[in-house]
Amino acid sequence: MVITTQFGDLDIPSGWTLKPLGKCVTEKLSYGINAPAIPYDGKHPAYIRITDITEDGRYDDSDRKAVFTNEREKYTLREGDIVLARTGASTGKSYLYEKRDGELVYAGFLIKASVDCEEYNPRFVVGQLRTPRYWRWVAATSMRSGQPGINGKEYSSFEIPVASKKEQDAIAETLSAFDTHIDNLSELIEKKKAIRDGALEDLVSGKTRQEGFTKEWVDANVSEVTQDVITGGTPSTSHPEYWGGTIPWLASTEIHQKMLDRETTHITELGLANSSAKIAPAESVLIALAGQGKTRGTAAFLLRPMALNQSLAALVCNRKMSPKFLFYLMESMYLPLRELSSGDGGRGGLNKNLLKGVSIHVPTEVDEQKAIADVLTAMDDEITALQEERSKMIQIREGAMDDLLTGRVRLSI
Repeated sequence: MVITTQFGDLDIPSGWTLKPLGKCVTEKLSYGINAPAIPYDGKHPAYIRITDITEDGRYDDSDRKAVFTNEREKYTLREGDIVLARTGASTGKSYLYEKRDGELVYAGFLIKASVDCEEYNPRFVVGQLRTPRYWRWVAATSMRSGQPGINGKEYSSFEIPVASKKEQDAIAETLSAFDTHIDNLSELIEKKKAIRDGALEDLVSGKTRQEGFTKEWVDANVSEVTQDVITGGTPSTSHPEYWGGTIPWLASTEIHQKMLDRETTHITELGLANSSAKIAPAESVLIALAGQGKTRGTAAFLLRPMALNQSLAALVCNRKMSPKFLFYLMESMYLPLRELSSGDGGRGGLNKNLLKGVSIHVPTEVDEQKAIADVLTAMDDEITALQEERSKMIQIREGAMDDLLTGRVRLSI
């Protein structure tokens, strides 16, 4: 059945209808409370603000705050409640209340829609608020002379395709199964990361030794275990002939790849020759020299030769040092490297001489270094495989959402 909407024809199955969101709720859409956030102490309800909703519609409690209000009952979320972001870059984002998130009071930049759970499945409804069609509606409706925004009346008018309650429940159950699997993978990844971080600390410090190795570890400087420390540069952007060539070139923004094989862009031989950019060999240990955020002091391992910009240094190991071990060691020294940064107020940076003088404690046997690196690499590979599986499941879920919420694919009920 084809229904004409303001965003073109919508093909939905026979028996489905279009319903405005305002007809799927038990009360008029309402705005949250405008009150200051206070530190969370467990005595006051947690506060969900526009910034606490993730891109995939979860409650992010990493910066959990509370709120003091005499209207706690009025603004506390309950089963079936959906909150929608009404202003700014977050306009359109939605969160369906989950009991596991505890007591939540919703803030003033959010709008609450209390789904009529007798007639509509809240998970089915919130799914309709995450479809491509919905986001096209958000883009068109939120246009303002200032920042983007959608009010309660406008949200109430958004029409969603509605199946029978039985089919809604089946669709919601299927999508929830995807979410549960993805959540389980995320939880497993975080556990594996915690184990890996503990192992990193124990192994690179010598607190835990690999079987068969008994020789003492020694103190050294980075200069003693490297044959070169390379810093780079950026070809002039006023010379287009310096850019777009075949030489991969890295900016420090790529450092968070950790196992680094993706370049920022490419430069030409002419650009390389006419700048201080230098090519670092594969298996170099990269260190970010500058950056006021988390970048400065971050380590990465270069998987193939690339030219560097001026905010990166490459430690090229000599025969005394396993490159992978040095990478893991430098990763474990993130905070000391940041503290070493020159300049006041934490706004300075590292440089080649500072890095060469960094004191390290290392195994004398390269074989022990390699054995340690192999254990940590195996852990990293396992985490990467889990992350790839999670990404694949998210893609599958997105496809299933699109098929099921439009009725293009029907479930047997």
